[in-house]
Amino acid sequence: MRRRSLILAAVPAGLVTLSACGDDKSDSSKASDKASPSAAAPSAVPPPKIVDGPLPAITAGVKFGEKPTVAKGPGQPSDQLAVKTVIAGGGKTVAEGDYIQAHCLGQIWTSAKVLLNSYDSNKMQFTQLAKGGSLEGWTYALTGKKAGSRVLFSVPPAWGFGKQGNQEAGISGTDTLVFVFDVKDVFGPNSSAKGKDVPQNDAGVPKVGTNTDGKAPSIEVPKTKAPAKLVSNYVIEGDGAELKADDTVLVQYKGVVWDTGKEFDSSYSRKALTSFSLQQVVKGWAQGLTGKKVGSRVVIVVPPSLGYGDSPPSGSGLEKDSTMVFSVDIIAKA
Repeated sequence: MRRRSLILAAVPAGLVTLSACGDDKSDSSKASDKASPSAAAPSAVPPPKIVDGPLPAITAGVKFGEKPTVAKGPGQPSDQLAVKTVIAGGGKTVAEGDYIQAHCLGQIWTSAKVLLNSYDSNKMQFTQLAKGGSLEGWTYALTGKKAGSRVLFSVPPAWGFGKQGNQEAGISGTDTLVFVFDVKDVFGPNSSAKGKDVPQNDAGVPKVGTNTDGKAPSIEVPKTKAPAKLVSNYVIEGDGAELKADDTVLVQYKGVVWDTGKEFDSSYSRKALTSFSLQQVVKGWAQGLTGKKVGSRVVIVVPPSLGYGDSPPSGSGLEKDSTMVFSVDIIAKA
């Protein structure tokens, strides 16, 4: 089981939802405020065969990035994964475990009832393609595709929600699902900050390494008293867009305890990036990252009042009233 990131505040671990790709009735940044239809746990079903069809037609919105209109499925769907690259991109190839930034639309084969839709909000979302980390059909259908591609595919129950379906989403145990993904970008586990090194001259702030090889940077905590207020400084300054308070971000990070310098949480050790809304994390992270630029590495010192205070997560390795120090690479935002 994947270890839950400790930076998240009150978000269910391992939450895999259809709304991960957005919909036309909800704000994805509020995913923690309500129940979301979750995928079945990984099963013992063997990998599917990838077949050419049948697949329904895209009848409108045929360009990359345009909201597609997809017809009902023609007759009986395949019991395997039918996959078609409608538009072939020339960008980075998707590997299992990568995050993709994409627009997506999903519907039921027989009725064409739309279940998810990120196009209306005009806000692409991040999805990790890993077995057990998303609908397994997504992983099988999109692994090997390239950024810039539009992919149309169908997912039968075996690699979707299983025989139990998903009552909340209106999916029966016999429903085959149809998806269109417009894959804008791909991010692997070695993604790193890209920008200019910024002098680290404040002796009272931890010094963070500036390597950009995908390996965890060093964090040297000074042997002084921890600051009482939030600190958020550039280590590497990128040239991307500034983060807003309600943005969803994709990051690489490492956290240590001020008093001991001991690491207690890290995306590097999990060999996987982390994606979240800035409205879902501890206050120190939300405040420390808002206004910072995509592509940057930031050192954040989070005092107890903006972290976990006297109630650290069980098993986290954090003591009560711990000051936390983070190195955060802002890889992308949605």
